[in-house]
Amino acid sequence: MGWSQDLFRALWRSLSREVKEHVGTDQFGNKYYYIPQYKNWRGQTIREKRIVEAANKKEVDYEAGDIPTEWEAWIRRTRKTPPTMEEILKNEKHREEIKIKSQDFYEKEKLLSKETSEELLPPPVQTQIKGHASAPYFGKEEPSVAPSSTGKTFQPGSWMPRDGKSHNQ
Repeated sequence: MGWSQDLFRALWRSLSREVKEHVGTDQFGNKYYYIPQYKNWRGQTIREKRIVEAANKKEVDYEAGDIPTEWEAWIRRTRKTPPTMEEILKNEKHREEIKIKSQDFYEKEKLLSKETSEELLPPPVQTQIKGHASAPYFGKEEPSVAPSSTGKTFQPGSWMPRDGKSHNQ
């Protein structure tokens, strides 16, 4: 099937006037191509394309990190010019330095947090929550079963059912 598919692609390119222009190759061996805007045999205008031919021809061999970030940006048109190999290697080195620095920072922070938690911080205080802020008696004493006071300051007591007996008895 491989040779017939290649033959079909070659025939299609000759009919469609599609011309691939090799733009670059990355450190993994992937090849990147630019196809300018053209008109096909039916007269339709086909917009420009940016494509990659993966070094691993089989889809099962492809993994997410196989295309460098810079080339990914070029393919998705977030950058106009294709990256150079020097730029890719420089950025890769910078990413590795950032990883090392962040790992060092994490380890230092871990050591400092152990020291401060053991020596400087008092044990946490247990908070007792009584009632809910939306309750009318929040922060005050809970209402009693018996009514309290008389006159203008009268507070009715909380209703409590009788000891399991029926109301009518």
